[in-house]
Amino acid sequence: MEKEQQVEKRSVQLRLRENTLTALLFGEIDHHSAREIREEIDLTAMRVRPAQLVLDFGGVQFMDSSGVGLILGRCKIMQMWQGHVIVQNMPPKLEQIVSLAGLTDLCEFRMEDVKDENDE
Repeated sequence: MEKEQQVEKRSVQLRLRENTLTALLFGEIDHHSAREIREEIDLTAMRVRPAQLVLDFGGVQFMDSSGVGLILGRCKIMQMWQGHVIVQNMPPKLEQIVSLAGLTDLCEFRMEDVKDENDE
């Protein structure tokens, strides 16, 4: 149980630069972890109201339909604030799932990291 809680706490790391909130996602996204990830992203997003939310799936090995809901919900929130969502580094297997769900029409998908203007 203790090991499981430790993994859940490390499912998401948030980073804010300029007006972009980046959520680095790790491990497995299922109905247990999705709720915790969603809450952490939403609390921070509500506080800082970013213009852009980047969901980085580079560290995700597995995702079920809860991951689709995670993306969809963040798209809706960001649209309310006139912001947008970028999904990046999604493994090909997972990209199939989100494509079939129609999420590619709601947010931008990229294979590379979103560059911050300060990184140049």
